[in-house]
Amino acid sequence: MTRPERAMLLAAGLGTRMRPLTEKLPKPMLPVAGQPLIDHALDRLAEFCVARAVVNSHYFAERLAAHLAGRTRPRIALVHEPVLLGTGGGVANALPDLAPDPDAPPFFFANADALWRDGPLPMLSRLAGAWQDDAMDALLLLVPKAAAVGMQGAGDFHRDSDGRLRRRRDDDPAPYFYGGVQLVHRRLFDGAVEGAFSVVPLWDRAAE
Repeated sequence: MTRPERAMLLAAGLGTRMRPLTEKLPKPMLPVAGQPLIDHALDRLAEFCVARAVVNSHYFAERLAAHLAGRTRPRIALVHEPVLLGTGGGVANALPDLAPDPDAPPFFFANADALWRDGPLPMLSRLAGAWQDDAMDALLLLVPKAAAVGMQGAGDFHRDSDGRLRRRRDDDPAPYFYGGVQLVHRRLFDGAVEGAFSVVPLWDRAAE
């Protein structure tokens, strides 16, 4: 099993789909079951012994920074984005902290508002146990449509019998949603453009 020691949490988004709840709070700080969404994710990372989490910020950045200031497990590195960099650009911007050299181990990469319920084997442990460094650039958490809560639409991915993923096309409904958590190697970002971009084209390139 690979043992990722670092993680990236995307917390910079505007939370437009959650308005009016996000008119005064960043979406990762919305409370669920008595604590902010981002704390659920950080607690799971700490349980897995992730030592350092990079969190990007933009919308209500000061409130997020104040909330995270006292956090010690995992240690927090807050990266402010004056201009939003997207799901790919935000991670690429943090690579010097997440994976400083080409031989660095993979790292977790998650939406700060991802919320999941573990089974007997924690999901992060399942991802780490399934990682194959010579065969993978990214390993994604998928959720069957029937098991997803709060997710609607035509799905995101098809999954072949060997686990390889094919992203849904416009006229091709898919049986799985992306669950907002993945394990990635820095080589996924090789050759990526600078500035703002989505991680989705990098998934497509890796799949091909």
